[in-house]
Amino acid sequence: MRGPLAPAHVPIAKSRGERFDDLVLDAVDRLKPRWERQLSRVEFAVEEVPPTADLGDGPGRLTSDPIPFGRVESASATSPAVVVVYRRPLEARSRDRETLSALVHEVVVEQVANLLGLTPETIDPGYDQN
Repeated sequence: MRGPLAPAHVPIAKSRGERFDDLVLDAVDRLKPRWERQLSRVEFAVEEVPPTADLGDGPGRLTSDPIPFGRVESASATSPAVVVVYRRPLEARSRDRETLSALVHEVVVEQVANLLGLTPETIDPGYDQN
């Protein structure tokens, strides 16, 4: 007679959103050796899509600015600065995980540069090579 089966130890698969979050965290980790002090009080967040107000509306949408990939919210007296990366626009422009990873890194670098008032090349000297 057999006893009860032990639960299988199957690795839990990550969702698409969790894998994207990991890409953002990896991009931030790549910047930390050089910018740890400046980034220590910055929060990083992922949102599915940009707010409607950032998208424009109507026929002009076809010829106006492209859909944003991220944004920066400056710090206030009560809250830290926030860098937001938009998941779906980046996924829509990526043909594979490697391309997505490179795009996420570029967006994080650009938003950190915007936040710190520097160029992306200053934040990541390899930026223009991506």
